[in-house]
Amino acid sequence: MKLVSWNVNGIRAILKKGFLESFNQMNADIVCLQETKASPDQVNEVSWPEGYSRYWNSAEKKGYSGTVIFTRHTPLDVTLGLGQRKHDREGRVITAEFSDFFLVNVYTPNSQNELRRLDYRVSQWDVAFRRYVKRLQKDKPVIFCGDLNVAHEEIDLARPRDNARNAGFTDEERQSFGKLLKGGFIDTFREFEPGGGHYSWWSYRAGARQKNIGWRIDYFCVSAVLRARLQGAGICPDVMGSDHCPVTLDLG
Repeated sequence: MKLVSWNVNGIRAILKKGFLESFNQMNADIVCLQETKASPDQVNEVSWPEGYSRYWNSAEKKGYSGTVIFTRHTPLDVTLGLGQRKHDREGRVITAEFSDFFLVNVYTPNSQNELRRLDYRVSQWDVAFRRYVKRLQKDKPVIFCGDLNVAHEEIDLARPRDNARNAGFTDEERQSFGKLLKGGFIDTFREFEPGGGHYSWWSYRAGARQKNIGWRIDYFCVSAVLRARLQGAGICPDVMGSDHCPVTLDLG
């Protein structure tokens, strides 16, 4: 089974940049998108790839945040949000239950300029999300993926010293992500690639992508019991259209 996660930075914008061609070329069983910035009715005239069911979670605020799951396999159930209204207004979480795992598509809040949302991000959102996936894990294994808006280790961004107190690389965010992994989850990419220089997001400024001055902030994480099923995890920097690129997971 092949799974793909991609922050598309606006589904309507990326549809004009070859998104459907990229989607078809990926030939994935499940595709999770973040930062869709649209509701289904705003793209209802699109000829989506055949064979996929679509499940949307859109933000109350128009043109903001949002997630969607495309899947060839019909879920047993689909749940939107974390079950707490204070966290669920921005369309950031979709959970699809399958026979042998839960799949959680998540777009974690950014701590923003001057870290004005850092406290909410770490003390409220991260705590709620951690509890949520650990609760799911009591029933069956969990796969969660998406833009988690954190570079966990120095190896996960090109210029760690320059970004020490920037959103996405604060000690608080990194430690919080560490707590999530210690809850019984595996960062799948690091199961296959221990080296640096592999990023999933680049600033639009100063040719950062061409120079590969980026961050790895998009992940597939799985319950440790799924380790034996891992066949590959990758990053696709050559797939264009967004400031992020897709990340992949192959399960046996």
